[in-house]
Order: sequence, then structure tokens, then C-alpha cells
Amino acid sequence: MRPEETFDFRIRRSWISMSKMYNDLVSSSGITVSVGFALLNIDVKKGTPSTALGPMMGMESTSLSRILKNMERDGLIFKEAHPQDKRSVLLKLTSLGIEKRNASKDAVLTFNETVLATLGEARTEEFFNAMNAIDRIIEEVRMNAVTP
Repeated sequence: MRPEETFDFRIRRSWISMSKMYNDLVSSSGITVSVGFALLNIDVKKGTPSTALGPMMGMESTSLSRILKNMERDGLIFKEAHPQDKRSVLLKLTSLGIEKRNASKDAVLTFNETVLATLGEARTEEFFNAMNAIDRIIEEVRMNAVTP
């Protein structure tokens, strides 16, 4: 089997291409895909606990810490004590952060509309069903690979 015939290769290649496309689309706004993804995962009204953001994005805390530090430095977010849990910090968007979030959101929505228009409803549903199945298989493999 050639590498390009494997699921891993095709998913990875698509993800890399999509990441490059998004970088091209949002670079004019002065942000990166990672920053745009973080902005999209921060609740605009209530903020988001810093400890919840990593799992939402599927990122390790060390990688996320660097991104958040740069976002705070660039005036996209600020930190505020969590009202219910003073040990926790809420990440909140500044007005500039909201502006950059909207640019990211537009890029994502435009891409999704283009894919949906190209694939149509039935193929889009098939795609999501297939990806959900792949996610379940990955979880199964991970659970079986973990030794007590």
C-alpha cells in the first residue's frame, strides 16, 4: 500500500493544506491559525477558563501557554479572576480580539460554505459520519493501547 492510499496520509495532508489556507486567509489580519483557533474557542460574553481552552483545542498546556502569552501581549485577550473559583483565570477577548475573532470566523464559515456547496448535503453528511467513525476507532485503539 502506498502512503497516499492510507487514511492517515490523506487526513494529515488535508489538515496541513487547510492550515496553510487559513494562514493565508487570516495573515492579512495579522494573526495565525493557532491564534484564530484560540480566539474562536473563547466565549465572547463570559470568557473561558484558561484550563478549559487546551482540551477544547486539543493542545498541550505548554504550547497553549506560549500562544496565550503572545495573544495577551498583542492585546487580543486579557485575564480576569474567575468569579466562582478564585484559583482559576478566565480568558476574555478585548475589542481587538473580537475583531480578529470575527475575521477568523468569516474564514471558517466561507470555507465551510464552499465545501458544502461543492459536496452537497448527502456527501457532507457521509463525510461527517465517516469522520465520527474514524474518531471512535481512534478512541478504541487508544483505549486498547493503554496498559494498566
